[in-house]
Amino acid sequence: MPFKSLSQPRVRLADQVYDQIMQAIRTGAISVNDRIVQEKLAEEFEISRTPVREALFRMEQEGILMVAGRGGFQIRKLGEGEIAELYGSRAAIEGYAARILADRNDPQICADLRELITRTEDISEPSVHAYFKANMNVHRSFVEATKNRFLLEFFDNIWNRGSSFTLFASIKNVDLSESLGGHLALVDAIETGDGSTAAEKMIAHIQDGKEMQLKGMDLD
Repeated sequence: MPFKSLSQPRVRLADQVYDQIMQAIRTGAISVNDRIVQEKLAEEFEISRTPVREALFRMEQEGILMVAGRGGFQIRKLGEGEIAELYGSRAAIEGYAARILADRNDPQICADLRELITRTEDISEPSVHAYFKANMNVHRSFVEATKNRFLLEFFDNIWNRGSSFTLFASIKNVDLSESLGGHLALVDAIETGDGSTAAEKMIAHIQDGKEMQLKGMDLD
């Protein structure tokens, strides 16, 4: 065979580094103004630079980080064009999910969605991370309810990127509780049994989210 054996422990270590950096980004421990230096991270993790470098390069390829000087990285800010692409992709995926659910017209699915939305939006300790997670979980529940594993995979690919959270966290001077509004109305649209109506309602909801995003950002 033309392949060489792989060092599995090192791969797992790089994944652990990746997960911890992502968690630091999600909690705000690393902000868009911070410079991420692989040598410093290697010292903090008490490991060699190789797995750290692998994790950082992976994040660069995923569009989460950008190179900031020799051996350094920074969280990459998204421009208006990329924001439009992101929300457009969401509209395609989630709008189609709403259409599927409406065409299926299953009362139990709608009841389950209502219960999950009510429970998820009851946030006891408000924070950027809490609102982001709640919003993601609510929207994921619509896609998950379709039982279409490919749609769910596309959804997760968009929402689990670090850039999705940093984009959400970049919203300023806007009440983030507004991001949770209108979800029960989406269930109302699904309950009409009209796929076009449900899809249009979901797409309009996501468009409103994009407008809130752009309103609350400094894109200079």
